[in-house]
Amino acid sequence: MKPFKIYWTKTDEAPYLASFALLPVIKAFTKGTGIEIETKDISLAGRIIATFPDKLREEQKITDDLKELGELTQNPDANIIKLPNISASVPQLQDAIKELQQQGYDIPDYPEEPKTEEEKAIQARFSKVLGSAVNPVLREGNSDRRPAPAVKQFAKKNPHKLMKPWPKEGSKTRVGHMEKGDFYGSEKSITMEKAAQTRIEFVDKSGKITVLKESLPLEEKEVVDAAVMSVRELRKFFEEKIEEAKKDDVLLSLHLKATMMKVSDPIMFGHAVEVYYKEALEKHAETLKSIGVNVNNGLADVLQKLEKLPPEKRAEIEADINAVYQKRPDLAMVDSDKGITNLHVPNNVIIDASMPVVIRDGGKMWNKNGQLQDTLAMIPDRSYATIYQTVIEDCKRHGQFDPATMGNVSNIGLMAKKAEEYGSHDKTFEAQGDGVIRCVDEKGSVLLEQPVEKGDIFRMCQTKDVAIEDWVKLAVKRARITGNPAIFWLDDRRAHDAQLIQKVQRYLKNHDTSGLDIRIMRPVDAMKFTLERVRQGKDTISVTGNVLRDYLTDLFPILELGTSARMLSIVPLLKGGGLFETGAGGSAPKHVQQFVAEGHLRWDSLGEYCALVPSFEMIHEKTGNEKIAVLAETLDQAISHYLENGKMPSRRVNELDNRGSTFYLAMYWARALASQDKDPWLKERFTPVAEALEQNEAKINEEMLAAQGHPVDIGGYYKPDETIVEREMRPSPTFNAIIDALL
Repeated sequence: MKPFKIYWTKTDEAPYLASFALLPVIKAFTKGTGIEIETKDISLAGRIIATFPDKLREEQKITDDLKELGELTQNPDANIIKLPNISASVPQLQDAIKELQQQGYDIPDYPEEPKTEEEKAIQARFSKVLGSAVNPVLREGNSDRRPAPAVKQFAKKNPHKLMKPWPKEGSKTRVGHMEKGDFYGSEKSITMEKAAQTRIEFVDKSGKITVLKESLPLEEKEVVDAAVMSVRELRKFFEEKIEEAKKDDVLLSLHLKATMMKVSDPIMFGHAVEVYYKEALEKHAETLKSIGVNVNNGLADVLQKLEKLPPEKRAEIEADINAVYQKRPDLAMVDSDKGITNLHVPNNVIIDASMPVVIRDGGKMWNKNGQLQDTLAMIPDRSYATIYQTVIEDCKRHGQFDPATMGNVSNIGLMAKKAEEYGSHDKTFEAQGDGVIRCVDEKGSVLLEQPVEKGDIFRMCQTKDVAIEDWVKLAVKRARITGNPAIFWLDDRRAHDAQLIQKVQRYLKNHDTSGLDIRIMRPVDAMKFTLERVRQGKDTISVTGNVLRDYLTDLFPILELGTSARMLSIVPLLKGGGLFETGAGGSAPKHVQQFVAEGHLRWDSLGEYCALVPSFEMIHEKTGNEKIAVLAETLDQAISHYLENGKMPSRRVNELDNRGSTFYLAMYWARALASQDKDPWLKERFTPVAEALEQNEAKINEEMLAAQGHPVDIGGYYKPDETIVEREMRPSPTFNAIIDALL
């Protein structure tokens, strides 16, 4: 029998470390079943190295695994396990480059403001590494995200303890958003009647044309949008909210996605920094310009670049920055002990992870004294800001949600073919001056046009028709399987959504929807409807575009399960293969910090465990290999035992961590395989393994715990030393011997 490959992605931070404990187990348990495991490096460091082979030594060069996986998504037999990876902001990219240079890799510096043609070419190459470089390549299908039944049942029986009550005396917390001049208000959208070869160009007031994007092919039936964020209105909005927060004595916080939206959101972040610290930054504008400060990288960039100045001048500017805090509202803190604010680094506060925590924490964020306090959460664009305000209003009326009784909110997300805003990076531009930015076809006809002022952010998005048709099909399928209402979150007042509504209504007619509850609702109404059901313990399917997919699949799991890392994310690829994503990596950096400091990795690989089940099931469906079906069934049983027996990693050092959790998963899986009677070979193979693991449980735990309680130097953050990582992540000789004997 020809082996069937599962491609396991090598990514970053905590998921990367955890793979060194888990992969030997998976390889051992699948040996002889017709499955092979192959790793593919899509880490930030790996992507950088693959992008710049020019001056590297032969032994340093690596293949472009992301490109290879992208090609693989077109294969009907593709089976990819995708772990969370870094969507790099510029500061993260620069840190990774510096680390690689220190390790002997001849990688060029990232030119923030390229002046020569060579620097422009280098920046263009790096742009393929920045932000959401991985997801658009791999997500050649739409998303089906939900908690595995065992995970949800466990969460109800054992509700997480992270929820904090909303204050009965009232809360001042609210979302502040723009009322005009944002993407939502300016958006224009069309559906292509026929294919066209187009370009994007800027036309200034004198009629001079500058081509911004030379070639942009558009397909027949695809939805194309163009929108503009007015920087004048944005800065006015920031100033108004700063004054409101000061008046109401609440924290000020900014919630963007400067990683995924790697062009637009860092610019918006920079304007917030400029407006908040206006007095100090304007006073020293010339000096700051001379040392290369880029406010889009946050206050941290300002403070870091001040090191270039003489001590007296640096102290003067630092004093003026600190004086700002006396006049402005307090900022929400990322780390109050270290003085790291919400405006410090653009990738520290990411909206889909930060806003659920605001709600979970009773409408509060941390202040400079390490205490929770009400906040005014600035989310400039109205496209999605209103859904968070709806949740806040619901909590003010009804109090905190109860994880023990909450209904589940699963998601069918439109993301195939770089759908919607997340595919806009190469079509997002900062206006060079006053004029218009337009999309023009080969005949010179204007398809879309937006007036701009200097500094405005123009964004153009595409959504392929094949992706929309598949999205509707997936929504109907889930509604039929579950019997739950499926709600399309679409706003008829938004230009893009209005186009989608027409397509959804058309494609729903291709399916048998009899007996199904399928509705199209504006996001605010959809949120109200969903929250009412959530509080009644009823399940609902949210059917959303790409960004809301991201936001809702963090929001509800964080409230329901305590983390979005426990979500099952299945992406049926358009060509027939499968991409199985393993949860969210928002907490991954903190886990690495703890591991380096204390030798304790609290990353929970439950997402990886759960993703393997449908991965196996897909292989069984395609091959008819009954051994794979048994692997899937027994792994599912093992996951239930893992949860029921509370073998998740502890947050505290010298207690069970990721390595110990992986041992217990292996022990429960081996016992399930030994106890089944469907496959005699697997039963015979794993009976002694189960006995050995069970008999040595105490000894293995002792060896695992002995590895904790001291600092660990893994030889790098973005590119650790694999020899060291393997040694640290497999610290039990007893466990290793049992597993390795199967290989």
